[in-house]
Amino acid sequence: MKIVLLDWYTVSVNGDITPQVFEQFGDMKVFSLTKPEETIANIGDADVVLCNKVLITKEVMDACPNLKYVGLFATGYNNVDVAYAAEKNITVCNAGQYSTNAVAQQVFAYILDRYSRIRDYDNAVKNGEWERSPAFSYFPIPTAELAGQTIAIVGYGSIGRRVAKIADAFGMNIIISTRTKPSDCPYEVTDVMTAASRADVITFHCPLTEQTKGLVNSELLKVMKPTATLINTSRGPVVNEADLALALNNGEIAAAYVDVLEKEPMSPETPLKNAKNLTMTPHIAWAAFETRERLVDIVCDNIRSWMSGQPKNKVN
Repeated sequence: MKIVLLDWYTVSVNGDITPQVFEQFGDMKVFSLTKPEETIANIGDADVVLCNKVLITKEVMDACPNLKYVGLFATGYNNVDVAYAAEKNITVCNAGQYSTNAVAQQVFAYILDRYSRIRDYDNAVKNGEWERSPAFSYFPIPTAELAGQTIAIVGYGSIGRRVAKIADAFGMNIIISTRTKPSDCPYEVTDVMTAASRADVITFHCPLTEQTKGLVNSELLKVMKPTATLINTSRGPVVNEADLALALNNGEIAAAYVDVLEKEPMSPETPLKNAKNLTMTPHIAWAAFETRERLVDIVCDNIRSWMSGQPKNKVN
């Protein structure tokens, strides 16, 4: 069996994880990155394709007749035409729930950054402000406790549940907004507009669908408190970037933290680039070493299951 890894760089930027584990399944070819115009040639006569963000389109599948399996180093699978893959009897499997711990941790790194202002006080100390203080304690930048603050969690999958669990440990009030009401949710469940209007922090953990695309828009932002913080670690297009930039620049909300954008790598044209009170990270919430090791293990297990005739995490 022939296996091609199309964009291994997206899994191991620094070479800290080796792709050699996939050699157990057959002859392997590894590409650091694959441009759209290179996809067909790079796949060639391979039976198995492993990728993260490379587009696997109808044209690609038609041009690669040996292709039988597409394994994704990701939970999302919108880069693959899964319906056409089913028609071609090509199995597509994603890697679900590998990043739960890391993404939830990133969300609270953002929240603690906002509420404890460690970066701001570190800068103040380095600038000599504490040395010039007339008192032993210097606290001109407001901080606040998380206990008693209301967090709205949009999406109640594995990541949303973990965020809720951590928020509960901090003593926060928790509101859930999700497409279908879960039977085992111990928290209040409401619609997204109500959740946004009541939230001190609102964090998005929903998949990208036609219903969630542009969910964060001027209408939602206008019902939020002017003291509220918005967090997006889900998918970039969940946020209308122009609307969020306008809300931040006009002081309609206090702050935002985003790890994902509509176009990645970031376009210099994004209206969020110079937005006020915005903290942006380059799609790293999933990228902890242990998380990526877990991801590789899941992708390997998916291949084994498919080879045994009982595929796991099949999305088509």
